[in-house]
Amino acid sequence: MKRTDQISRRDFLNAAAAATAFTVIPRHVLGGANASAPGRKLNIAGIGIGGMGYSNLKNMESENIVALCDVDEEYAAKVYQQYPNAKRYRDYRILLEKEKGIDAVLIATPDHTHAVITIAAMKAGKHVYCQKPLTQTITEARRVAQVAIETGVVTQMGNQGRSSDDIRRICEWIQDGAIGPVREVHAWCSLTYYPWGHAWWSTTHASKPKESVSVPSTLDWDLWLGPASSRPYHPCYHPAKWRAWWDFGCGMMGDRGVHTLDSVFWSLKLGYPESISATCTDLSDDTHPVASIVTYQFPEREGMPAVRVNWYEGLEPPRPEDLEDGRSLPSEGGALFKGERGTLMCGVYGESPQLIPSAKMKAYQKPKESIPRIQGTHEQDWIDAIKQGRKACSDFSYAGPLTEFALLGNIAKRVQSKIIWDGRAMIVTNNEKANQYVHKQYRDGWVL
Repeated sequence: MKRTDQISRRDFLNAAAAATAFTVIPRHVLGGANASAPGRKLNIAGIGIGGMGYSNLKNMESENIVALCDVDEEYAAKVYQQYPNAKRYRDYRILLEKEKGIDAVLIATPDHTHAVITIAAMKAGKHVYCQKPLTQTITEARRVAQVAIETGVVTQMGNQGRSSDDIRRICEWIQDGAIGPVREVHAWCSLTYYPWGHAWWSTTHASKPKESVSVPSTLDWDLWLGPASSRPYHPCYHPAKWRAWWDFGCGMMGDRGVHTLDSVFWSLKLGYPESISATCTDLSDDTHPVASIVTYQFPEREGMPAVRVNWYEGLEPPRPEDLEDGRSLPSEGGALFKGERGTLMCGVYGESPQLIPSAKMKAYQKPKESIPRIQGTHEQDWIDAIKQGRKACSDFSYAGPLTEFALLGNIAKRVQSKIIWDGRAMIVTNNEKANQYVHKQYRDGWVL
């Protein structure tokens, strides 16, 4: 990406506001000149369907599932059986070229291919639901968000907690002053990817395997690699083990972090952090660390005080003093909002928000609902948004900056030091090495 292609979050949000001034989506975006009324069923294609894509498609069955694409026929077999009338493809580029009648695309491939496929689909005039994290790099996040504005399609990232009533309650309670001004947050995921590659690879080190393994006949390994640099196939990467590897996944920050930090990002109206620092264990050039602590410092914004956000992975945060004896922290992860007058605790997806101790929750007079609720699933919100000509609740104008929030933590991990972030210029100002991770090199033949 050239510097002239960069877009600041402020510029992007201003453009997004202008783009959404219209309340009706043009007919060509809904599927061509012969598109029927907004109440008709959409023609949806799934790209990357063997894992989370299967669950997403199940929640889209109110529409027509007309085409399916996966580089691994065996991994996708159960989905092909579920939708026997859908046309099958290995290469998403061929699908987009031949299936002119599709209206919308689900993308649930590994992280490293999200941006190239999402941009291709949007440029083809297709609405896009892309799994989280939206992209693998900050440059990609900005570019994907920009193309969404330029094409005017309806977009949604797969952070399903964003559609819940609970995350809206968190925002409403904080706005209501339930715990007073928030100056510190502890968010975490206690899970880890260790051992890297699971049972397929050594638990004693975290470098790439060097032995040669035959590529399964059902897998197109070159297409699976996509824009990533070439390497021999090994089952420690695929299926379902790629998240632990820097070249393919965004680690726990892109996996659980995007979910758990969503309530923090939204309720506290976070923008660009001023600085990010990280401490890790077992860090290597190939694999994400076993455990990390990342600390973000955000300035004052929109009447809210400066706030420090601490992220823990493979660990739990310090136990809150106001949490009753015998009461556990949320299973696997969650967030603790530390306010001047109390603490708010929630789970991984913002679920089950509670003021602690429980006596404070019982005494709290909850405010009236002020944020519109979502009817149905996260996927249904996207479908409804397409038909109603509106933005979905986690469209790329929101999902891009949220993803960037998480990805900045990964950059700090890789340099194991405090970095100063100029968000408008999209550059780390105090560590040149860190800037190489803002972007990534694509192998020949792959471009955004």
